[in-house]
Amino acid sequence: MSDVMKAAVITGPGKAWVEEVARPEAGKGEVVVRVEGCGVCASNLPLWQGRSWFDYPAKPGSPGHEGWGRVHQLGEGVEGLRVGDRVTFLSYNAFAQYDKVQAQALVQIPSSLDGSPFPGEPVGCAMNVFRRSSIEPGQTVAVIGVGFLGAIFISLAAARGARVLALSRRGYALELARRCGATEVVTLDDHQKVLDRVRELTAGKGCDRVMEATGHQWPLDVAGELVRERGKIVIAGFHQDGLRQVNVQLWNWKGVDVINAHERDPKVYLEGMLAGIEAVDAGLFALEELITHTYALEHLGEAYRALDQRPEGFLKGIIRIDH
Repeated sequence: MSDVMKAAVITGPGKAWVEEVARPEAGKGEVVVRVEGCGVCASNLPLWQGRSWFDYPAKPGSPGHEGWGRVHQLGEGVEGLRVGDRVTFLSYNAFAQYDKVQAQALVQIPSSLDGSPFPGEPVGCAMNVFRRSSIEPGQTVAVIGVGFLGAIFISLAAARGARVLALSRRGYALELARRCGATEVVTLDDHQKVLDRVRELTAGKGCDRVMEATGHQWPLDVAGELVRERGKIVIAGFHQDGLRQVNVQLWNWKGVDVINAHERDPKVYLEGMLAGIEAVDAGLFALEELITHTYALEHLGEAYRALDQRPEGFLKGIIRIDH
C-alpha cells in the first residue's frame, strides 16, 4: 500500500492542480476515509476567485468539506465502525483520495444508498434549514433561489403539506422546482413584476415563510417584500462578498422573525446529516437528480468555473475521486 495520495491544491485565484502528498494515518480517536467523492460548494467561491485575506497555496484537499467514502483505517479507541463501512463526514480536506477525521465527525450511510453519491454536509445543512424554518401544513412558502439547497427545501416543504412558490432567474431551475413539488413558479427578473405576481398568488397577504437561498442583495430585498406580517424570513444564502443593507423599517413594521439558518455546532450538523439520510432513504427528495455535473479530481478548476458561471442545466457539481 502506497504511503502517498493525490490531492487537489488551489495554488492561486482561479488555479488548481493535483499533487502527490503523504497519505494521512489515523491517530487516537481518528478515522482515515478512502474518499469516493466530494461536493463543490458555493461558500468556497471566494477562495477560488481570490480575496486579499487568503494565503496561497491552500492546504492540499482544501476546501473540500462535502465528502463521503469508506472507512480505510481506524485509530486507537474507535468503536462502532469497521473498515469498509460507508460514511459521510465533516472535514475540510476532502478534495483528495484520503481524508482523516475525528470518529465523532462522521455518520454511516446505510447499504440501501450504496452506489449513490452522498455529500452529507450540504444535505445536513438543508435539513437544519428546514427544521429552523418551522414549516407547517397549509402555509405558503416562497423559496428564492432554486439551487441545490433551495431544491431540497422545496421538496421537504411540499412533503410537509405547504404551498410552495419557487422564484429563480433560470428556466431550468423553475422546471426542476415543479418536479420537486412547487405549486407555482415565478421568474426572478423584474422587481415589481415579481411582487405583483406573488401578491396575486397570495391574495395580497404575502407568504408565511420566505427562504432566501441566493446570497445576493436583491433577493434579500425581495424577501422582505414577500413575507407577510408576523411571518419568517429564513436566510440560507451565503452572503460573503460584502456588507448587506436591509429595510429595517419594513421588517420592523411587519414584525417578522429573521432566522440566519446556518449552523456552527458540529453535533447539530451531524444530526442534520442523519436526518438527511433518513429523508433520502424515505424518498422525500431525489438527491441524485440534484447532482447534475461530475468532475475528476484533476478538473477541480472546471468544477469551480461551472459553479461560478452556472451554465444551463447546472445545479450541483461533485468531484469523483479515482483510486
